[in-house]
Amino acid sequence: MSDVTIVIPNYNGIAFLDTCLGSVFLQTDVCLEVVVVDNGSSDGSREYIQDHFPECVLVCLDRNYGFCRAVNEGIRRAGSPYVILLNNDTEVRPDFAKQLLDAIRRDDRRFSCAAKMLQYEDRSLLDNAGDYYTAMGWGLTRGKGKSADRYGKGRRIFSSCAGAAIYRKKLVEELGGFDEAHFAYLEDMDLSWRARIAGYYHWYAPEAEVCHMGSATSGSRYNHFKVIHSAGNNIYLIYKNMPFLQVLLNAPFLLAGFLIKYLFFVKKGLGKDYREGLKRGVRLCREHPGRKVRFRPEQLPALAKIQLELWKNILHFVI
Repeated sequence: MSDVTIVIPNYNGIAFLDTCLGSVFLQTDVCLEVVVVDNGSSDGSREYIQDHFPECVLVCLDRNYGFCRAVNEGIRRAGSPYVILLNNDTEVRPDFAKQLLDAIRRDDRRFSCAAKMLQYEDRSLLDNAGDYYTAMGWGLTRGKGKSADRYGKGRRIFSSCAGAAIYRKKLVEELGGFDEAHFAYLEDMDLSWRARIAGYYHWYAPEAEVCHMGSATSGSRYNHFKVIHSAGNNIYLIYKNMPFLQVLLNAPFLLAGFLIKYLFFVKKGLGKDYREGLKRGVRLCREHPGRKVRFRPEQLPALAKIQLELWKNILHFVI
């Protein structure tokens, strides 16, 4: 059995595969398997992987089912107790997998550990050091665009970015995996939140470094597809993970947060897309009521910690 399985979702990413897979197969001091899940690519990705990286386990889906379905397929096929999810537009350090594996093994309560993601073009700058979520309904990337040297210490984080993070396979499966209704965006926040409610936590492991190009599949930071899915998934995320009383408690913050976001996207000419996304989110809530985390009294300590963190994380945006 391998120590860890690296699962890489791919959709028309042939331009990135040589860099990504080439660095993955240079990993040291760890026994690993690599699973690439192709989401119906039409750019020759499948043939390229078969010809140049035959040691990969290649899973071919008939069309693009989104990030969540792809990684769930890969996790199911993993033959190890730990799974690293990795975006295809990355280049990892030779000890990347070993450092993540060491980090998650240090504490059984660690559900996931996030890597230190550097910007590909300027590797002195950070791309991601874990994610926040705030009482205003905003997901924030910790450290984005700041000096990477400032983020050299491990610490607890609200959520791990699934672009480069390790998970305990058994726990992911017990929580139902990534919710495929998301398709893409905020699915990692959703799983991380569910794990927090269940009593686990997430860790930032800066020793594990990866360089990330960013927006390789969607094409840009703000676009029609991303705005619609992010806005809708955010509504769904809140519905699933906040008990009704917690929603009421945060209502003033949430209303302010959504209004500010709407005005922001109106200014960028994407206001219609944002409204469409919010409607999509309401539909998701109606279509999947059974996926809402059922409240139990024993969850109260975890929910209280989460709530305090939601309030505290507003300061990361204000400061």
